[in-house]
Amino acid sequence: MCGFPHTPLANRAEIRPNTAMLRSPLSQTAQWRLFAAVWVAVAVLAVLGAGWLASRDAQGAVDRQAATAAALHGAVLRSELERVRAVPSVLAADPDLEALVTAPSPARRDVANAKLESLAREVRAAALYVLDADGTALAASNWREPTSFVGSNYRFRPYFSDAVRDGEAAFFALGTVSGRPGLYLSRRIVDASGRLAGVIVAKIEFDALETMWRRSEEPTWVTDATGVILITTVPDWRFRATLPLSPERRRTLAEEQTAGASLSDLPFTAPDRGLIRLDRDVVPGRYAHAVDAIPDLGWTLHLLQPADQVMSRAVGAALVLAALATALLAALSGVLLRRRQRAAIRAVEEEEARARLEHLVGERTAELSAANGRLRREIDERRRLERDRQDLEDKLVQANKLATLGQVVAGVAHEINQPMAAIRTHADTAGQYLTRADPEAAARSLTAIGRLTERVGAITEELRAFSRKTRSEVVAVDVGRAVEGALLLVSARLREQGVEVDVDVAPDLQVKAERNRLEQVVLNLLQNAAEALDGPGRVEVTARPEGRKVVLRVADDGPGLSPEVRDRLFTPFTTDKPQGVGLGLVISRDIVAGFGGELSHEPTGRGAAFRIVLARAK
Repeated sequence: MCGFPHTPLANRAEIRPNTAMLRSPLSQTAQWRLFAAVWVAVAVLAVLGAGWLASRDAQGAVDRQAATAAALHGAVLRSELERVRAVPSVLAADPDLEALVTAPSPARRDVANAKLESLAREVRAAALYVLDADGTALAASNWREPTSFVGSNYRFRPYFSDAVRDGEAAFFALGTVSGRPGLYLSRRIVDASGRLAGVIVAKIEFDALETMWRRSEEPTWVTDATGVILITTVPDWRFRATLPLSPERRRTLAEEQTAGASLSDLPFTAPDRGLIRLDRDVVPGRYAHAVDAIPDLGWTLHLLQPADQVMSRAVGAALVLAALATALLAALSGVLLRRRQRAAIRAVEEEEARARLEHLVGERTAELSAANGRLRREIDERRRLERDRQDLEDKLVQANKLATLGQVVAGVAHEINQPMAAIRTHADTAGQYLTRADPEAAARSLTAIGRLTERVGAITEELRAFSRKTRSEVVAVDVGRAVEGALLLVSARLREQGVEVDVDVAPDLQVKAERNRLEQVVLNLLQNAAEALDGPGRVEVTARPEGRKVVLRVADDGPGLSPEVRDRLFTPFTTDKPQGVGLGLVISRDIVAGFGGELSHEPTGRGAAFRIVLARAK
């Protein structure tokens, strides 16, 4: 009975010295010093570890951002190139340009100038111009400008000699007239006999592209196959080398591409992995490096993604979280240590109080005995209330049954009056036959009287059995007989309304129920169907086995239930009948539940349908 723990003597002996030690200020001070030293070390390790992990994760995120940005920049660059790349090939087959380079004339030159000017504006090329077989420009898109290429000779330019030799060429260099860097795309033009007639050249400048890239604040540059920077958002980096160059290569670049400018190396090396720190030409700080290949030209796009802000935020947040978590755990540990010290101190006090508590156990036991007695009385009271509830439920079922009889009594009286009138007629007729000495005819009338008497007896017996108060004792009940009994009481009303009843019950179908109560449920459903129809209509009563269950279904083709009533159908006092009280379906469901079954509403397209699911008796 006693729920208080008892401490063995050995444990008691251990508690006293520990408690005495914790009571000593020196001992508690030593514990707190050790506690502080341990948690300082833990905090340092946690902060360092969190900072390292956050830095690694942030660097990975920056690397991914750099790769994405490089891919986007590369896509834009490829789009710029593709827009103009096909122009030389198309113009090389243009009949007007072919006629110009094979037989130059002022008229053909004017036509070519206009065509090249219009096309350059459409494809946004910096310049389009046609060279003859000797390299002299015959027509150009900038023929109106002071820096027109018309009449200039470009035989010395590699894009001319390469196109003559290979059929096409791509060459990046400063313009000899404009001094602006750009990519020259050239294509050889041949005459009808297949001989060299001239070269068509398209120049692409990347000023707009560099300006757009510069707005992203991500230093970007494009290198050729030898590592020389051609396109860049940092003007000071143009034509700088990112890879070691031979002296001859430097000389060739200076003569052909950079207009004599000397080539210098890029002041830093961009690693494939890790971060790079820059402090000149761009915003000082750490950057992540990413590349994207432009394979058609052998170019490589490089991009630097600023990393300081992202990494600082990530590392700062990690450090704060680590510090807060460590402080929280340290505080929790301090609370636990303090509680442990206090618990040890209270151990002796509890030992002294245990004797007093054991003395109180007897008194508490007496109180528990009294409480047990009260509990037994409460249980008895609950059982009595349960019996009263069951009696009240039986009375409510009986009242519903009598109320239902009150609704059908007029129809039953009509059912009885008809056979009684027929009995009276047959009795008078039998008397007449006896007066006439016709015993056979009198016997027929008496036989008819007997049949009518049996019908009246069946109706009155059904009324008496239905109105009898019964207990919900579950036995095997024939479903067909229960349905017939309910129809016998309500058939007069249904015929009077002109309601057609279809009964389809499987033969010898038995369920676990109580017949009178099952009839009461079916009668309630038939009554509800008749009231819902309020005139001619159709009611279907079916019963079919489904495995170990039997489904009894009552459906009508009336207007159905309103949504408000359907949502609260089995709630007491819910009804849509003007004079209904809303208890019939509630009582019916309780009756079916008492059989271990279920009464539910079945959604249908028309009318209303109810399902009674009961356990099959056999």
